[in-house]
Amino acid sequence: MFAPPDAAPGDNRVVTTTPASRAVVACPDWMESAVDWTRSYAAGAERMRLTIELARLNVLHATGGPFGAAGFERDTGALISVGVNSVVRLSNSTLHGEMVAMMLAEQRLGSFSLADSPLARYELFSSCDPCAMCLGALLWSGVGRIVLGANRADASALGFDEGPVFPESYAYLEARGVEIERGLLRDDAQAVLELYRREGGQIYNK
Repeated sequence: MFAPPDAAPGDNRVVTTTPASRAVVACPDWMESAVDWTRSYAAGAERMRLTIELARLNVLHATGGPFGAAGFERDTGALISVGVNSVVRLSNSTLHGEMVAMMLAEQRLGSFSLADSPLARYELFSSCDPCAMCLGALLWSGVGRIVLGANRADASALGFDEGPVFPESYAYLEARGVEIERGLLRDDAQAVLELYRREGGQIYNK
């Protein structure tokens, strides 16, 4: 427990935090009612629509930034994992939507590598081009295919800094066997970013 940063001398108020030996990775409470885990999602646009809807709901519920991700079994369309930006909500700068979705997928499939799971050919959809951190994590996670909505310029227009991502970054992933599709339903994904701006959403990585 720590004293609040604005505490005056002698102030006995405390803030209870997560124990130092444990970190929390969890989707917000509204997620379970927003997702149908029993259905199959058609390839392409239908999977991206779910991903964008998760980003939109994250904005409307004020539980994080305007970014969502969803992982599917590539052949059957079964939903494997979901993630939304949880940086501010869980006080963790690494919890971008893609990171949360990959972490939860690996936990569910019981493997540190999504490439080696006998249970699923995993593909990840993201409502926006990944930042430098997420792009690196996508490589190491073993994801075989990524599909993206809005682009880096769309996120940068709001003030988000996506870090050192270059055309060569994507070429490197492709050379390692990762399939990449960009710009799917970009206008719809961009609309969620605009919604976040109108709602006065926090730009947390300035």
